Amino acid sequence: MLKNVPLLLTPDTLHALASMGHGDDVAIVDANFPAAHLARKGGARLVQLAGVSATQALNAVLQVLPLDNFSSHAAWTMQVVGDTGAVPGPVAEFAVELAQAGEAPAATLERFDFYQHAQSAFLILGTGDSRKYGNILLRKGVISTDAP
Repeated sequence: MLKNVPLLLTPDTLHALASMGHGDDVAIVDANFPAAHLARKGGARLVQLAGVSATQALNAVLQVLPLDNFSSHAAWTMQVVGDTGAVPGPVAEFAVELAQAGEAPAATLERFDFYQHAQSAFLILGTGDSRKYGNILLRKGVISTDAP
């Protein structure tokens, strides 16, 4: 048992997150997302977090994963097909989680661009979230011991 690690982060999840390097991406996706297909096609590691919402997974991941601050965006959500300005419930929740973690707001990607980015991710975390658009990509940053 470890201290201060969210319990929903399974050993497989922790190993995959710890194995990521700066600039690697993790996709946290809902139950409707073609996670297994894209992981197989692109070579991403797939870890299932059944029974967990995408928001819960994001909250847990943000507690252990530094986000990239060298690029303009370190998080992306999927745009609603036919209404790119819409903000589905999960996306609104992601915005709150990112803000509470002190991170910049997520940018958006068109559906098939999101799929392409997820396919090339280091890790795909498949959740049990049945809500549409419960998908977010995060780019890993660094933890530095350099003096400011």
